[in-house]
Amino acid sequence: MSVRFAKIVFTGAGLWGIVVLTPLFFLRDVTGRAYASPTEYPHFFYGFFSIAMAWQIAFLMIGSDPVRFRPLMIPSMIEKFGFVLITAVLYSRAAISPADASAAVPDLLLGVLFVAASARTRSGQTYARA
Repeated sequence: MSVRFAKIVFTGAGLWGIVVLTPLFFLRDVTGRAYASPTEYPHFFYGFFSIAMAWQIAFLMIGSDPVRFRPLMIPSMIEKFGFVLITAVLYSRAAISPADASAAVPDLLLGVLFVAASARTRSGQTYARA
């Protein structure tokens, strides 16, 4: 059951991330309404989404074999909690709005689930289909 939990968590995170991120590649104009237009820094805009998409693929890989890819769970947690920490600091300095800060809530939840999945997945474990 422990490995199954990790499979569900990481596969779900990867699929959810792909669904959420994909439209943002095409919403550059919408993003430019509230902030400086991404046309002023397209390499950062598209670079961020490309890196974020790469992590979604990594989550799918981890979900495919949590025991084998367990070491990747650590940078996965750093990816999630890093965004949460940065968002919290920016919000505490009044650099972003509460609405912008709330974007970190899914990452906080997924980070906690990643910690739980890592704790429940041990080296040498195998996945038995129920």
